[in-house]
Amino acid sequence: MKKRIATRMEAVSPSLTLAITAKAKALKAAGENVVSFGVGEPDFNTPEHIVNAAKAALDNGYTKYTPSSGLPKLRQAICDKLKRDNALDYKPSQIIVSNGAKHSVFNACFALLDEGDEVIIPAPYWLTYPEAVKVCGGVPVYVECAKENGFKMTAEDLKKAITPKTKMLIFNSPNNPTGAVYSEKEVRAIAKVCEEAEIFVLADEIYEKLVYNGEKPLSIAACSQKMKELTVVINGVSKTYAMTGWRIGYLAAPEDVAKAIDSFQSHATSNACSISQYATIEALASSEEEIGEMVAVFAERRERILALLKDVASVTPIVPEGAFYVMLDISGLYGKSYQGRVISGSMEFAAELLECEKVAVVPGISFGADDCIRLSYSLSLPEIEEGIARIKRFVEKFA
Repeated sequence: MKKRIATRMEAVSPSLTLAITAKAKALKAAGENVVSFGVGEPDFNTPEHIVNAAKAALDNGYTKYTPSSGLPKLRQAICDKLKRDNALDYKPSQIIVSNGAKHSVFNACFALLDEGDEVIIPAPYWLTYPEAVKVCGGVPVYVECAKENGFKMTAEDLKKAITPKTKMLIFNSPNNPTGAVYSEKEVRAIAKVCEEAEIFVLADEIYEKLVYNGEKPLSIAACSQKMKELTVVINGVSKTYAMTGWRIGYLAAPEDVAKAIDSFQSHATSNACSISQYATIEALASSEEEIGEMVAVFAERRERILALLKDVASVTPIVPEGAFYVMLDISGLYGKSYQGRVISGSMEFAAELLECEKVAVVPGISFGADDCIRLSYSLSLPEIEEGIARIKRFVEKFA
């Protein structure tokens, strides 16, 4: 009998974050009082003016195919955004609108990677990066980032990881899962190494607006013209505008890369949802004040969750500067037992916590950091307080 499933699929693991979220939702549906720190999306509704733009598009009959790379008006709006926010000059022909930033990541990997090309991924990393690399024939090369440096890779770390087979670096700042934000000095140092080695950078900037140290993140593509020619900038509207379900991401790339991606996407998915594209045009016109209101809410939650975690014994939070996640070091509990069961990894910890206290977290093993769990603070203050109280109660039972 012929093999049913393609060999390439053996390299791909399902998303653990989505699995945890699905299990938490199933428990809630069954009547359980679950607190979920697993979800990676804002808990706000999409702003009304964006929803109204989508309604207007429906009323106007804008329900047909668009160009595969996106509506011309939207691609121009993205160019305007990149110029305004990131000091980057792009033409609409260099912009590709896709079905979420995750889709844009895959498109970039598919267009740039040949079989055996190495891709440097700082760890901890968003769990989709290595899967996208592997399914496109690339080889993930992980660079372990020190907790003492806020889980940030240094230029020296990068330089040591580069080999003749290195094709690309995946650079995510602000970072998921760690919340790390690279300073301008750090970004420029990393850019210099990439320029010298002439390797591409996939710059995932989806969390760029969610920063709490008062500094505006520098896009690595803005470091020099040479760096821009080596960079694919990834962004979208999911996090900044609470539009996760609308599925709109985009990328900006050198002309030849954008052309290749557009050619592929025209066959793979064609255009992203037309109604979501019209909503995105409106989203990108949102005021900084409106965005700032959401950031202020996340900042308050960040301070509260960090304060509460200080009172939990044997665990250590790594303070985030951006996004809406906290990595919690739980390695001090390894080797100890909970109700007679020895805990030796983040998967076991997360499973027991969900089973016994009905608290959902994402085990760090999925991010290449098995000594940690990830907590999202994209939930209300009362839920955060209740969830951390349950985690504290759970940890106090270790012996």
